[in-house]
Amino acid sequence: MPRTSVVESPGCPPLRALTTDILGLVKVVEARTNPAGAAKVVETWGEPDASRAIVAASLADRAADPVLAVARKNGVVELLNPLNGDALAAVKNVGPAPDDGGAEGDPLVALHLFTRQASDSMLGTFIACTDKGKASMRSIMKENAASGSDAGPSTMWDVCSSGNVQFCSVDRGESYAMFGGKGIEVNLWDIASCSKTWSAKSVRLYDTALQRRPAISVDFREAPIKAVAADPNGHDVYIGTGTGDLASFDMRTGKLLGCYIGKCSGSIRSIVRHPELPLIASCGLDSYLRIWDTNTRQLLSAVFLKQHLTTVVIDSHFSVEEPVETNSKQPEFLVEAEAEIRKEKKKSKTIEEDEAEAAVQKEKKKKKSKTVEEDEAEVWKEKKKKKSKTIEQDEELVGVVDDNNSEGEMYASKEKKKKKKKKSRTTEEDKERDSDGELCTTKRRKSGERSKCMKKSKKQHIA
Repeated sequence: MPRTSVVESPGCPPLRALTTDILGLVKVVEARTNPAGAAKVVETWGEPDASRAIVAASLADRAADPVLAVARKNGVVELLNPLNGDALAAVKNVGPAPDDGGAEGDPLVALHLFTRQASDSMLGTFIACTDKGKASMRSIMKENAASGSDAGPSTMWDVCSSGNVQFCSVDRGESYAMFGGKGIEVNLWDIASCSKTWSAKSVRLYDTALQRRPAISVDFREAPIKAVAADPNGHDVYIGTGTGDLASFDMRTGKLLGCYIGKCSGSIRSIVRHPELPLIASCGLDSYLRIWDTNTRQLLSAVFLKQHLTTVVIDSHFSVEEPVETNSKQPEFLVEAEAEIRKEKKKSKTIEEDEAEAAVQKEKKKKKSKTVEEDEAEVWKEKKKKKSKTIEQDEELVGVVDDNNSEGEMYASKEKKKKKKKKSRTTEEDKERDSDGELCTTKRRKSGERSKCMKKSKKQHIA
């Protein structure tokens, strides 16, 4: 039974990776949730065919006009559109001539597609190498893309005279190519002149200035190393072994930085480092694509892809905000309909936001208007109250109303009677005083003292 380890995966940031397998399929894996989510297969290109197994792949990772090159077991190199899987060109018989045994006796094992473009009319330039060391470089023009085998100039040379080539690596400046494998020395070639500049024994780090003496020797367990990837920092490397071990080394000191958490159950055949995010992707014979965090060396996501995997590449220009192009086999009207639906959704969302904003503004305006009306009503009520009070006071002081108003006449008459009665009472009170100046008040009159006062008054009068 294969070894497996269950590791909890926290998910990975937005990512797009393309894998190839032994049945000739290209599968697109995406993680679209931000900030972290599970990666899953979104598209599959091609039909399963073991005779067209993909042995190597290379991506010209450009923001404009990217191209994916795949080398198949039958000796054909195909150029594909990595956004939708469209076939752009196919170059046949890249390896040996048909009379030399063909692709079956000397299959392709390595491929590199150049990122830089010599001109806008060129579709792509690639280097391919066979198992027996037959290397070739071809450039495909856009106008000759459909012609296949006769596309563009071709250069061929022998990397080795014996042994088996297992890998090809091109430097970041794409000026030199290195080949290595079983039973052969590591060779460094100048691409422009197709000439060998340096060679040495494999499995060690060499400084070309020191000739054949190794600068650093790194030992990592007992299984052979099957995949190597360099870090953009220029001094860290990631290695995968035939038993599924994945680790990183600092090549300045040869120190092991650490092993990655989450054991793979099969040989690792490809490792790629994301140029911007702290991530690496690995795949191999256990049929899993795994995404790892280079800082914590923890497994972020694992996707089971059914077939044995040969290569993985990363589209570093992928963004979840951009619309993903659909498979070319999908009808054109469906693509247009989907684009129209997205456009309508975006427009509808904008309209809804505008309406919500207008409703908020209307509500604010309504509240403000209501407050102003309440203030004005309060002021008007206060003014009316003051005015009414002033009128009442004036009427009481003047005591006159309109002659035509009968109620006013009655009111004035009553006021006159009151004043007259008050005056009479005052006069009467002045008279009702005794000789000692005692005043006969109303209380006294009510208590029976009025008669007494009147008697006194009469006596005084007689006297």
